[in-house]
Amino acid sequence: MLVSALIAFITLLLGLAGGILIVELRNKLIGRRADSILEAAREEAEQARREALLAAQQEIQTTREREEERLRRKESELEQMAERVLQKEERLVARSSHLEMLEDSLRRDETELQRTLEKGQELLAEQRSLLERLSGLSQEEAKEYLLKLVEAESERYFARKIAEVERRSKQEAERRARRALADAVQRYAVDYTEEGTVTSVPLPSDDFKGRIIGREGRNIRMFEAVTGVEVLVDDTPDVVVLSSFHPVRREVARLALERLLEDGRIHPAHIEEKVRKSKERVEELIREYGEKAAFEAGVDLPPELLGLVGRLHFRTSYGQNQLQHSLEVSFLARLLAQEIGIDPGPAKRAGLLHDIGKAVDHDVEGPHALIGADLARRYGESWPIVNSIAAHHDDTDPATITAVLIQAADTLSAARPGARKETYERYVQRLEQLEVLSRSYSQVKEAFAVQAGREVRVMVRPENTSDDTAAKLAYDIARQIEEQIQYPGEIKVTVIRQSQYVETAR
Repeated sequence: MLVSALIAFITLLLGLAGGILIVELRNKLIGRRADSILEAAREEAEQARREALLAAQQEIQTTREREEERLRRKESELEQMAERVLQKEERLVARSSHLEMLEDSLRRDETELQRTLEKGQELLAEQRSLLERLSGLSQEEAKEYLLKLVEAESERYFARKIAEVERRSKQEAERRARRALADAVQRYAVDYTEEGTVTSVPLPSDDFKGRIIGREGRNIRMFEAVTGVEVLVDDTPDVVVLSSFHPVRREVARLALERLLEDGRIHPAHIEEKVRKSKERVEELIREYGEKAAFEAGVDLPPELLGLVGRLHFRTSYGQNQLQHSLEVSFLARLLAQEIGIDPGPAKRAGLLHDIGKAVDHDVEGPHALIGADLARRYGESWPIVNSIAAHHDDTDPATITAVLIQAADTLSAARPGARKETYERYVQRLEQLEVLSRSYSQVKEAFAVQAGREVRVMVRPENTSDDTAAKLAYDIARQIEEQIQYPGEIKVTVIRQSQYVETAR
């Protein structure tokens, strides 16, 4: 038993030693594997670091190249801008030189005119002396004769000089202005919708006329009192007419009446409610029209001016919608400013605001240009804008190039075909004025206004008129038309001098 126990103990010791040996071997294997994994992880981390560094370097290089390219483009753009500025300066210098040449030419003409006058005075003295010695005429008779000679000579000379200077001036002005105006008008065109001063409201049936009038007329009296619009109920079937010189009131009345007809209940209390809601709706429309117009013109306006601009939608002049007219003036003024190389911002702003005086001139006395200028000044507009508004109808002198452009754009918008319409009576009256004015000259035999009043053809008596005096007569008639007659656009004066001799062979 002792031996068996000893053997078992030795076996146990050997098992323990083997187990310890196996554990140590296992730990060594695990350590080696861990070292291998750590080494692989280090290599992988190093590889990732190198790749990230390489990617960052590539990104930096790409960014540097992109920024360098952008800088090169900017430099190219700046060089192009500088070249354009230089070209504009060269054109301005050339124009200035040309104007100086024109001034020199006019000074030379003035000097020549002065010499001619002096020569005429010398000739007059010689003629007086000669007549006193040889003619046997009295001094008064000789003086009258000489004065007639000098007057005829001077009239012929001045007629020639006027025709020559006017021809040169027109050629130069037309050459320089034709391109800018043609380009501006060509780049902008708009259609107009003609509007009247009364509004017709259709009725579902003629029965509604009695309901609109009401018992003893109380409904129509209430409606006219709260809207300020006259309601015309006549024999025209299924329609009533709203009449007022105030376009906003007329629009409020139209909306209110349409809502009353849709609702069917027409009595004083309901009329007041519908008119109140219609006024609120019209105010919303005014604000929307003003915001839309400012957006189309590309200008930023304060709320007060937006409201005034929006009210122009309900105002017409010769059938031309004033808001559409203001937008067209803004666009044309901007295009003209771009053509002559100045900042278009003030031009388009002044063009949109130039007629805001018409939005309030029902309640304020005075020219709408000065009223609009006062409103623009009150709401913080700059002095050039205020002056452009005040001067667009020559109520004050234009002090800036922008003001002159607004005058030109306003004339283009109003005078182009289809923009405005006139009443028949006013149209006929202008034609008669043109013909009467032309016939007031003693040399004129007959005068006819043609081309819808755009041209006056004047026929003179050939025995009393020379070619030179005919040129002067055309000039005089044109200037008198400018001073005495109001008209849109321009009027051409054509003087015709013709001699005809007719014989019959028998």
